[in-house]
Amino acid sequence: MGGAAPLICTTAAELRGALPDGGALLGLDLGTKTIGTALADAGWRFATAGKTLPRGKFTRDFEALNALVAERRVAGIVLGLPLNMDGSEGPRAQAARAYARNLAPLGLPVLLWDERWSTTSAERDLIAQDFSRAKRAERIDSAAAAVILQAALDALTGGMF
Repeated sequence: MGGAAPLICTTAAELRGALPDGGALLGLDLGTKTIGTALADAGWRFATAGKTLPRGKFTRDFEALNALVAERRVAGIVLGLPLNMDGSEGPRAQAARAYARNLAPLGLPVLLWDERWSTTSAERDLIAQDFSRAKRAERIDSAAAAVILQAALDALTGGMF
């Protein structure tokens, strides 16, 4: 990308415009201690929970994400934007925006996606699948990333196939 400003998208239409041929997407749910990941197929049909990565210094996070991007041939990223319930942005949303800017060296468009209710929805899904409390704690971040990514996929495709 050679120092160009990162393409940070705020709508599904912007990401669709940046990726007219589709491509695999990586969903991220940033926690304070972990990063939940999810992956979507190149046709943008379904999101699947991936690994939960330990969160540390950004350089280490970046190396892990860069490896995942290369391994899965990721074309774009959907990053959960933790808005307040009234839709306003607090410190966590500003941190997510900064994280999106820091991902610029990957050279991929990043869609910031409203993640309100994603963890609650993921928890409900894991309970419905009869996961123990310990297993839910282990998988909640990647499950939330899948919820975030699936919501973005539904908007990207208009829910039609």
